[in-house]
Amino acid sequence: MSDAPSANATIRERLAWPVTPELYEKIRRIWINHSIAEDNRDLDGLIATLAPTCVYEIIPTGQRFEGHDGARRFYTTFLFAFPDVRFDLQDIVIGPQGVIEVTRMTGTHHNEWAGILPTGMKVDTLIVIHFPWNPEHQLFDGERVYFDRAELEQQLRGGTA
Repeated sequence: MSDAPSANATIRERLAWPVTPELYEKIRRIWINHSIAEDNRDLDGLIATLAPTCVYEIIPTGQRFEGHDGARRFYTTFLFAFPDVRFDLQDIVIGPQGVIEVTRMTGTHHNEWAGILPTGMKVDTLIVIHFPWNPEHQLFDGERVYFDRAELEQQLRGGTA
């Protein structure tokens, strides 16, 4: 059995992954490329940062998108629903296990998303995104997105958080 890091590693095994300046810089650069591609609505650029095994999970809604086709579906539906979405980075942690990003998401709900019909309402909410690192592919294995669903739904109904 190899001691090389595996994307299927347990959390204890992941904690033992070695940190090197080269790996840190590689993960940081790929996250920057991912962020630039997202800001530019460049789906091919986004996919280039993802392992073919990637999974997108929107934890509060239960949505799950698998592989490159799933990632494309996620971005197509999300960006269609919030075409003016913007992310304002609040905090970030980068390590051999991937990236954790805390960001403020703002945008206008123009089309259906997560079963919620378009409301035309503006949203402003804090989200946490985990980009797990896939050491075999040297790319991200998708995203796990966390946010306060009740707060978001209240904003979409026109209430205040």
